[in-house]
Amino acid sequence: MRFPSEIVVDRFLPTARAMLASELSEHGLTQQEIADHLGVTQAAVSKYVSGDVEIESRFSEDPRLQSTIEDVAAGFADGSMDAYDALGALLDVIRAFEDRGPICEIHEEAVPALAGLGCDLCVRGHDEAVADERAVLSAVRNATRLLTEETAMVAYVPNVGTNVGMALPDAEGERDVAAVPGRVHAMRGRINVPANPEFGGSQHVARTILAAMAVDPSRRGALNLATDESLLTAARDRGIEPLQFDAGYENRRERLEAAFRDRGAVPNVVYHEGAFGIEPITYVLGEDALKVTQLAVELVDAAQQA
Repeated sequence: MRFPSEIVVDRFLPTARAMLASELSEHGLTQQEIADHLGVTQAAVSKYVSGDVEIESRFSEDPRLQSTIEDVAAGFADGSMDAYDALGALLDVIRAFEDRGPICEIHEEAVPALAGLGCDLCVRGHDEAVADERAVLSAVRNATRLLTEETAMVAYVPNVGTNVGMALPDAEGERDVAAVPGRVHAMRGRINVPANPEFGGSQHVARTILAAMAVDPSRRGALNLATDESLLTAARDRGIEPLQFDAGYENRRERLEAAFRDRGAVPNVVYHEGAFGIEPITYVLGEDALKVTQLAVELVDAAQQA
């Protein structure tokens, strides 16, 4: 765990000081005068001016910082700017860099868990929406990890692949549902997960979840398997009565929602028996991605022991 302020201290500050020392040197200031302005020793200024300090190019090559450094150096040189003014100008740059700028980019590299989340920690503080996204992505990652550990699941992965998805609490469309892009496939007796989950990573699983949420907002997770009578029997033995629906893709979300309303609830298992060009598929539904995967594993285990 690293804080954004560490990026500022470790990477931004040395770069800005080195740039400012070089610019002030070009204005004819002595190293001691530069040291007084920067609040460092003359020896440190010597290193800055000689280039004996690591520079972060994502900062030094940014026009906003370049322009600010030029203005501050000119202000120090002619006496029109003091330390207060200089700090204000540089803080404006830092705030800009923290708002989806290079500080954000470097922070994501230092804390990979932030990558791809559109992190606004520096600008807005803790964001509930971002927290929800993180929780959903984490749940799907844990679910796929469970899939890879359960070799019994391999036999129930459809030819088109399996996917496990989970929706945000206020999901409205497929982009609000996280799943594995490219789906999960069985390869050489193992389950292969090709990528980390992303929002918008699935179409069919997402539509199934959205149909379920329209009737029961708590049903935010789903996983698809190959339809198999032993699997459906295992569900019935647990007191789950699977709901059959038509395999056609046209208006599937609307048809599923209507079927759920007719049932009066969203069952844990829904299935179809396929059609021309459509493989028979069973969906396991539940509160989140991990719970539906755990239920799917239990059903598969029971089916294989029957």
